[in-house]
Amino acid sequence: MIVLKSNHSNPTRQLPQPQSAFWQGKRVLLTGHTGFKGAWLAQWLSAMGAHVTGVALEPCTEPNLFNLAKVGDSVQSHHIADIRDAQKVASIVQQTKPEIVLHLAAQALVRDSYTDPLGTFASNVMGTANVLDALRHVDSVRCVVAVTTDKVYANQEWAWPYRETDRLGGHDPYSASKAGSEIVISAYRSSFLAAKKIALASARAGNVIGGGDWSANRIIPDAVRAWQANQALSVRRPQAIRPWQHVIEPIGAYLILAERLWNDDQFAQAWNFGPQTHEAATVRDVVGLAQQAFGSGQVEWGDGTDGPHEAGLLMLDTSLAKSQLGIQSVFPLSQAIEMTMHWYRDLNAGMDAAQLCQRDIAQYLSNVQQHNASLAA
Repeated sequence: MIVLKSNHSNPTRQLPQPQSAFWQGKRVLLTGHTGFKGAWLAQWLSAMGAHVTGVALEPCTEPNLFNLAKVGDSVQSHHIADIRDAQKVASIVQQTKPEIVLHLAAQALVRDSYTDPLGTFASNVMGTANVLDALRHVDSVRCVVAVTTDKVYANQEWAWPYRETDRLGGHDPYSASKAGSEIVISAYRSSFLAAKKIALASARAGNVIGGGDWSANRIIPDAVRAWQANQALSVRRPQAIRPWQHVIEPIGAYLILAERLWNDDQFAQAWNFGPQTHEAATVRDVVGLAQQAFGSGQVEWGDGTDGPHEAGLLMLDTSLAKSQLGIQSVFPLSQAIEMTMHWYRDLNAGMDAAQLCQRDIAQYLSNVQQHNASLAA
């Protein structure tokens, strides 16, 4: 793992957690609720009593968490719609009059963006513009969290983590489209939404892992598929370094950020969410921990030359979120990977997907509470 000293962490500070009392009865528009992160978030919101309207395409993998966890049954309103369809998005917003918007819908894979660059730009840039433009024409919305990615930065492959003020860019169509969506977010905030008293923030999260992801060309889903079939996992770039985190960490951060935005528009800006800097790890590290948690698994290591360009080194500076929001990761990388592999193992053994998600959310809340209790002792 990469080990860098950080002067920003504050282990003596109480950690926040999403508040059920806040979300009870809130009308929430969640785009991308059929995706991996969106399905987790929809379950959490519904468990806290929010009235969720989901807007997304059909699930893009089989199996998928949306169907396995019966997410469509837990939300108040489920719409299969394309955010590239501006009229459809506007119609749903007019009908449901959300108070809070969590925008996650996107084309989310780097390698797919090389195959379909125009579709990627259409979804991630114009799709974001369509969602934000629809909000201009209703008076119900109070705050918005628009999710982008850690890959919005002009990556110099240097050893320093990126701050929210660093230059945006993107070598590949996915990264460039997400950087473009950040510019759209900034423009809509300053040109339209701030004047309507709608607090709009963007959230840039690192690589997420967790049960329920079956996307292609992601290391943990690829490992699960290979090892459950008694095949070797092929790893293209074992030395690539990323800020890995369990999916619960960023979606918890989105919820906490929305709670802050509800009462104070000073938080309407860009935010990095990710693990502490020393938790950034290579793909080789992650695969090794996944093997330990799975109990077996063969690996074929590549030399980093296969496939189109992908960044080799990327880390986020999350000190702003720590100092201003109190948010920092609660799962060490080893625990995040162990939880993830156990999720797939237990699903394969016949356990219910929704209950497995509830178990992991409960573990997150327990970690927060244990941290805070240790400070009070």
